[in-house]
Amino acid sequence: MPKSMSFAILEAIQGEMRRDKNLTLLYEYQRPSSSWEGRRIDLEKEFGQWRARFCAIDEQWIVGGVLGMSISGVPAIAHIPSMTTFIPFELMFNHAGKLRHMTGGQAAFPMVLWADMAGRSPYQAGQHADAGLESAYARLAGLKVVIPSNPYDAKGLMVSAIRDVDPVVYCQYSMPASGPEVPDEPYTVAIGEPAVRAEGKDITIVGYAPQTTEIARAVEQLKKDGISAEFIDPRTLAPLEGVMPTIIESVKKTGRLLTSDDGSYSFCNCAEIVARVAEAAPGVKVKRLAFPDAPPPGAPEMLSHMRVRADHIAAAKKLVGR
Repeated sequence: MPKSMSFAILEAIQGEMRRDKNLTLLYEYQRPSSSWEGRRIDLEKEFGQWRARFCAIDEQWIVGGVLGMSISGVPAIAHIPSMTTFIPFELMFNHAGKLRHMTGGQAAFPMVLWADMAGRSPYQAGQHADAGLESAYARLAGLKVVIPSNPYDAKGLMVSAIRDVDPVVYCQYSMPASGPEVPDEPYTVAIGEPAVRAEGKDITIVGYAPQTTEIARAVEQLKKDGISAEFIDPRTLAPLEGVMPTIIESVKKTGRLLTSDDGSYSFCNCAEIVARVAEAAPGVKVKRLAFPDAPPPGAPEMLSHMRVRADHIAAAKKLVGR
């Protein structure tokens, strides 16, 4: 059985806490423990409550505490639940993203905001089933924003985020796609390096978690129609400088770009990607898919109707004239 997303992430944190005796985790409601094939990780049990610290329900305090530790040179992680993802926004905007610049680059601020993302899950109230807040964080200058779509990337990106000297927002959706086997030993997935999930020549499809599973299904559907789709997962949403060359090269090859985003249509991350492609490769055919600009409904049938699904993506064959 492959490792779960949660186990892979905790394995990354466990390895880094063993490597760096100062690394600290503050969390709120979800104990940092997970099991896989007889192995169990329990960070609080292994490292004690001073380094894996259970906190009161106060996301501002948790993120503020982690930010304060990073200012003093202590690397730290804040884990906050999905319904509170936006509560520490002011701290990340006014402080975390600007402190390095305010010191003239003389100081580092090694912190990770590990944010559970709600996703478009059915059987939840609308206020707990929204998605796309990663776009808001990606707009904040000075922050790095990563979004893994499978357990392999989840572990490697968490290690990279912890070792980075700048603040990193680590967005975790709970609907992972399949990926490579996750090694037991530590490894990194470079921040700013996209993944080409499928190679093709007819159309370029760009999308990230949690849309990656739908895109993968659509790529197989398109293949049955004789259309070769290239699927690129950015993995990093900010900064995009390392991601865009791969996307632009692909679009210049295929001449067509389709983006698929689980966030709202207006001002989503994929809109920024399309804008940059338009500047670098004018004349390409472009299509954007995203959730409508409306609050998510509580009814699962309505939610399913509004979400971007594989059949919507596969309809991209119209872009290639089929």
